[in-house]
Amino acid sequence: MIIFKDIISGDELISDVYNLKEIDGVAYEADCSKVTVGGESFDTGANASAEEAGEDTEDQKETKIDVVVSFRLNETQFDKKSYLTHLKGYMKKVKETMKANGASEDTVKEFETGAGAFAKKVVANFKDYEFLIGESMDPDGMVMLLNYREDGVTPFVTVWKHGLKEEKV
Repeated sequence: MIIFKDIISGDELISDVYNLKEIDGVAYEADCSKVTVGGESFDTGANASAEEAGEDTEDQKETKIDVVVSFRLNETQFDKKSYLTHLKGYMKKVKETMKANGASEDTVKEFETGAGAFAKKVVANFKDYEFLIGESMDPDGMVMLLNYREDGVTPFVTVWKHGLKEEKV
């Protein structure tokens, strides 16, 4: 299995288990599913006391998206202006990291061109996205995009391809 980590924060963001599809040469999309978490019942073998027997506790079940639970992602909020400011800074750091890791000028140029075009698509549909950040909540790290397919039911995440490093486990 391959775990993909953010090159800025080091947070684990996604794995190849999610069947990543490359989009426009600069991003990956992965379909997710909804899972129910919480509401577990633990039988300790003891009898409930008379006081506890009368109390009904409600299960705290929640429906969440599997990738969010698996990688301990956190939801964050942006307005369009603050997202663009973040994205500009993030892309600059990714570009610097690519150069530091020996990427050719052509590769960096392709990234810049492709990322700019893809960012325009995101901004055009800004209201459709939810935003996720990694476990460390590093404000300089990658912001993952969460959206739903045309069926309105199937969630999917989008991550920046060049902002990831692979780690085999």
